[in-house]
Amino acid sequence: MELAVLDRLHQRRRTFVQGIDLVHQGQSDQAAYVLAEGWVCSYKIQRDGSRQIVDFQIPGDFLGLRSVLLHTSDHSIVPIVEIEAAEILVSDLLDAFAHTPRLATAILWAASRDEAMVVEHLVGLGQRDAEARVAHFFLELAARLALVGLGSKAGFECPLTQYHLADSLGLSAVHVNRVLRRLREEGLVTFRDGRVSFENYDGLVTLAEFDPEYLNHTGPLLS
Repeated sequence: MELAVLDRLHQRRRTFVQGIDLVHQGQSDQAAYVLAEGWVCSYKIQRDGSRQIVDFQIPGDFLGLRSVLLHTSDHSIVPIVEIEAAEILVSDLLDAFAHTPRLATAILWAASRDEAMVVEHLVGLGQRDAEARVAHFFLELAARLALVGLGSKAGFECPLTQYHLADSLGLSAVHVNRVLRRLREEGLVTFRDGRVSFENYDGLVTLAEFDPEYLNHTGPLLS
């Protein structure tokens, strides 16, 4: 039953180009999406024009779910590369909730995990130094990507720029560059040519004090 509903939710699959907002901050009457291929980021623009990236989404993640449920988006969503995503209307979600409670539970779990990640990011911004912040960022991405077969303790392909990291981690691009150089020189991790390579995964975990429990990888199963 759940798999049949999931298939229906993926029927309206579309391609979106890099750099053009999928969802605008303040937009109403918006569909949600499930990301099938590619990477996107959620961000807010401040009055001075600066950008704060709230999170990055990878294949399998929901996009704009909160904006659908709350009727207005409180942030923007933009593809980092060309993406494919399935469009999901409010009526689709309500029908899924009504007929497949386990699927509704899974969506609630996904939303709860996203909230847990935001809390962890706030801790990082407030308490971790720059090296630990960058290390934790890479480790979290690797853990998330491993769930969809795109990452491991060896590393992962990563389309992000140093500007993406800067806007996400509350650092300048120059500072990010210095931190990446130090982490590479310390033999921990290398970020080069679109790939993150872990040279010393356990050492990076120790530096970041990374505990993946908040990601709750043993969430609800649909099978």
